[in-house]
Amino acid sequence: MTDLYEHGKGPATPADVISATTATTVGTSPVERTEAGETLEPEHELLTINMGPHHPATHGVLRLLVSLEGEYVVDLKPIMGYVHTGIEKNCEQKSYWKAIPFVERMDYLSYFFNMQAFCGAVEQMLELEIPPRAKYLRTIFLELNRLHSHLFWLGTTALDLGAISMLWYALRERDSILDLFEMATGQRMHTRYFQVGGVFEDIPAGFEQKLRKFLKDMPNRVSQYEALLDRNEIFLQRTKNIGIVPRERLLELGVTGPLLRASGEPWDLRKVSPYLAYGDVEFKVPVGTVGDGYDRYRVRMAEMRESVKIIEQCIDGLPEGPWIADDRKIVLPPRHELGTSMEALIHHFKLVTEGFRVPPGEIYYPIESPRGELGCFILADGSAKPARVHFRDPSFVNLQALRDMCVGGYIADLIQNLGMLDPILGGVDR
Repeated sequence: MTDLYEHGKGPATPADVISATTATTVGTSPVERTEAGETLEPEHELLTINMGPHHPATHGVLRLLVSLEGEYVVDLKPIMGYVHTGIEKNCEQKSYWKAIPFVERMDYLSYFFNMQAFCGAVEQMLELEIPPRAKYLRTIFLELNRLHSHLFWLGTTALDLGAISMLWYALRERDSILDLFEMATGQRMHTRYFQVGGVFEDIPAGFEQKLRKFLKDMPNRVSQYEALLDRNEIFLQRTKNIGIVPRERLLELGVTGPLLRASGEPWDLRKVSPYLAYGDVEFKVPVGTVGDGYDRYRVRMAEMRESVKIIEQCIDGLPEGPWIADDRKIVLPPRHELGTSMEALIHHFKLVTEGFRVPPGEIYYPIESPRGELGCFILADGSAKPARVHFRDPSFVNLQALRDMCVGGYIADLIQNLGMLDPILGGVDR
């Protein structure tokens, strides 16, 4: 179930086995000196600064209230709410059909995952089974979106540490993924491709060929990224044994995703509770041992390789047949029928204007996003609008770990820790 590697020995192979590494501490932090029985300087000697809410290295509009003793972080408090959009409340004022474009814009780097969480929850409440081809197509686009998100994380985090060239390499491959999205959906971002019942339309001619070319190139590109960073002394010193949080503490905080797996916990909802086509494909769950910045980097790099394998298996085994369920009360009729069938035109008009009704009840539907567990809770009252919509966004939950990662370390390491956290403030302030 795990794909393992060893600190400092370069790219991993599936046969590699992680050996536990012992974290070393450089210097002595104020917190450590307090525990050793020594006293801190008087409180007035501490410096409190506001980092943000528009600091260029905060990966979004985030404010950090940081208390410093010299260069050491003594305390840290994240302050959010600067980009709050009320997306959940907006969804409650729209029909289920019209809420999909809203949820896409929370975690704006993981829009396919937002759609899957919402559509999957509605489909379970309707007891609507989507066709096998739609399951495979959704899985393909979810894993492409995971690659897209991890690439943007890699480029921006490396940029925070001074490796500006990595940003251009990562954006090169990200742009290829956006080209695939545009080819299949007509949009590069916020595609509204997932519909309740399946996907909006089938993949076009030539898409498979272009996708296979990308899948052939991508593993080599990941190797290039590793060649630039794995033996870069500055990168290694800035990430190894920095920001370590024990696995038990991460579990207490509810942290999921690459941050948890980097500490050695192989929790992945695609394995634990398979959905879509994940039960039909083979892939491994990369884990680390130390739980430092380097482990977080290595886990995400290995996840990109696994995503390529998942997509290859899905495109090889892509079933024939419809890409959306045949239920005219829920699904839009085929476009070609609108000019010849009055019944199809009426169904189309009623679905777009009024939407469909969902039986009363409630559900929580979780999936594995690039940042961890993304869950959608819906309370239905029998109308065409949800009575309550709430998302468990992993960026919001994982942000709790930032204080544990930073207190006792240097302020310079705070930027690296925040980058390795990979928060998306659109998901935090939803």
